[in-house]
Amino acid sequence: MTATRTTPATWKPRVGISACLLGQPVRYDGGHKRDAFLADTFGRFVKWVPVCPEVECGLPVPREAMHLAGDPDSPRLITTRTRIDHTERMLAWAHGRVKELEKEDLCGFIFKANSPSSGMKRVRIYDEHGAPRRSGVGLFARTFVEHFPLLPCEEDGRLQDPALRENFIERIFCLKRYRDFLRSDGSVGGLASFHADHKMLLMAHSPELDRELGRLVAQAKQVPRRELLARYEGSMLKALSMKATAAKNANVLQHLLGYLKRHLTAKEKQEMLELIAQYRRELIPLIVPITLMRHYARKYCEPYLSRQYYLNPHPMELKLRNHA
Repeated sequence: MTATRTTPATWKPRVGISACLLGQPVRYDGGHKRDAFLADTFGRFVKWVPVCPEVECGLPVPREAMHLAGDPDSPRLITTRTRIDHTERMLAWAHGRVKELEKEDLCGFIFKANSPSSGMKRVRIYDEHGAPRRSGVGLFARTFVEHFPLLPCEEDGRLQDPALRENFIERIFCLKRYRDFLRSDGSVGGLASFHADHKMLLMAHSPELDRELGRLVAQAKQVPRRELLARYEGSMLKALSMKATAAKNANVLQHLLGYLKRHLTAKEKQEMLELIAQYRRELIPLIVPITLMRHYARKYCEPYLSRQYYLNPHPMELKLRNHA
């Protein structure tokens, strides 16, 4: 491994997505909600698995609009004009579809926000008086998340936030690397190597869970293999779901700098410290100190830094660390 590695074109995680976000004309009015970043930019690095709950459960295009109504914990899917209840049809399809999706080896899913079938958060749900509240969850989204509780999932709207976008995509690629490790190796020694490669990445999200995972790996021979690998994956995804703040990233950069103390000149060290301080104050984007750190890792052939996925967790072309 090197700190400048990139993602090969053939190395693509499979990601589920609401079909309308790719430009498929499947919405109730025959339109779509194509997202240029997802379709054109991110789509170069993943294999999409498109899903449209309404069309796949047998409803036509175009069709009457629908909304959620009733109890937020058990809502009904009702057409807005004729008041036809499609709840049972949608749920029967959804429970079958998630079982089919087990075969797709998904590393994540992107849902269409505000959809009565696919919205993850704050979907409008109407009470008995016809008053809307933003407290619903789409029927398919709820079924999917309950079936795949650890899988990274997001909505298209939330992905407009640069920090949420980076966090989500980072989880997808980390899970893909873990799945590849399970397929190609799955040994205790391989797990120790995987953890070493991802240690700083995990620390940037949760120092506490990073330490917990380290203890799990250290005690690996005392835990049945299947349980060990399942526990590691669960805690890893839990850690990565936590926000990597400027303070936590700066702490990781300080740790990495420690591995260069035997190599750096006084001027180089001071430059690195200044960039870390500026990043901590959110004056510059993370890519600035990261780029210099990668440069020093190459220049001084520091093996520990060169193996850290923290320095390149996802394709650079996505420019996910370029925001201040």
